[in-house]
Amino acid sequence: MNTELQVLVVGTTADYIEWIRQVSPGRALFLTDYEIRNQAAEQVPQPAEEVLSGLDDYAQARDDLLLHLRRWNITLNGIACFDCESLELAAWLAREFSLPYPTVESIRLCRDKYASKVLWQRNSVKCPQVRLVQSPEGVFDFLQKLNAPCVIKPLTGSGSELVFNCMSKKDCEKWATILQKELKERKSLRLYSDATAWFLAEEFITGDEYSCDFVVRDDAVEVIRLTKKIHARNKPFGTINGYALCCYPPEDFPAADLEHTLYGGAKALGISHAICMVDFLVRDNEIVLLEMTPRPGGDCIPHLLRRSGILDSLVTALDFAQQKPLSYTRGQVNGQYVGLRLHAKRPGEILKFDIEQLQGDPRIREINLIRKAGHLVAMPPHDYESWYLGYVIFEPVQGIALENQCHDLSRRLVVETA
Repeated sequence: MNTELQVLVVGTTADYIEWIRQVSPGRALFLTDYEIRNQAAEQVPQPAEEVLSGLDDYAQARDDLLLHLRRWNITLNGIACFDCESLELAAWLAREFSLPYPTVESIRLCRDKYASKVLWQRNSVKCPQVRLVQSPEGVFDFLQKLNAPCVIKPLTGSGSELVFNCMSKKDCEKWATILQKELKERKSLRLYSDATAWFLAEEFITGDEYSCDFVVRDDAVEVIRLTKKIHARNKPFGTINGYALCCYPPEDFPAADLEHTLYGGAKALGISHAICMVDFLVRDNEIVLLEMTPRPGGDCIPHLLRRSGILDSLVTALDFAQQKPLSYTRGQVNGQYVGLRLHAKRPGEILKFDIEQLQGDPRIREINLIRKAGHLVAMPPHDYESWYLGYVIFEPVQGIALENQCHDLSRRLVVETA
């Protein structure tokens, strides 16, 4: 029997698994958490395609994987991961199987929002000022030192979950108390299992916010995706309403400055060979890094990129893992496609979705609701997952602010709740 060469995809979701199976059949072996598969609505892969394991126990996951490789005569020639919760496991397995991937130490530095910024500051990479705090008083002391607003957030985590803006002593008391309470309730979740009494206070910086995917290898950086973030109105602080694709080189700041900053930021974290996602601000034409992690951007971004024809970010990650040439077309896409995230407006059980107004809007190119009737919605700060309903991709009209168009289209989704 011939040995099959496959990329190990660690700990991803059932929808990504089905995406990869459809676009690149037979190319990947999926190491999947039992709970993900048990809760999935997608088709179950063939027995040779997937290893089910509990991903909290690294040694057990490795042993389950070894048995599968021997049984099906599979050899791994790359490793990829799309989910923050599983990055450290992917790095640990990469070391076990001698596959190129960032180290466990680098993953931990990326996940720790305090440690990463301290390293960036030591290496002259622009980022917000930060302080470790463990009380409302510590937050207020930092706010007074800055003489300006600050942001508090968990040391780990992703997106805008449990991120709060503090502008006064009252804010510090309110939001720090809520943050500490919610962190305790999340201790059973893999992303927050390392949470302690400490959390992060960070300088609040105003400016346009972007995210991008880039490749770092051979002492060089290559940007493969750039999007501008559209912040939400009347929603919890930090909530992103959408992502607008930008051309590259960008129009609003020098590409060379971004690439120099990305290289310095990755090097400081010990990343020399990876596809990375980064969030950053542009303040007075200056790049300020917020977060960096060695995986492609998630959320609705892969769907946005596929619809635009720029690249398939999941397949690109497999190509990179197997050290194949990357294929993408950035082109002049500025403002041509926007991914709009849809959120519930109130808690309760969803009775019905009415998408007729969305379907009838000529700007809409794709609608994807990930919830169905019967779904129970809870709201932030207690729950940042269940209120997310899906996304649409649209081509905006010229002459109207993107923020206004996102707000208009969001109102066109009618959700009946009990």
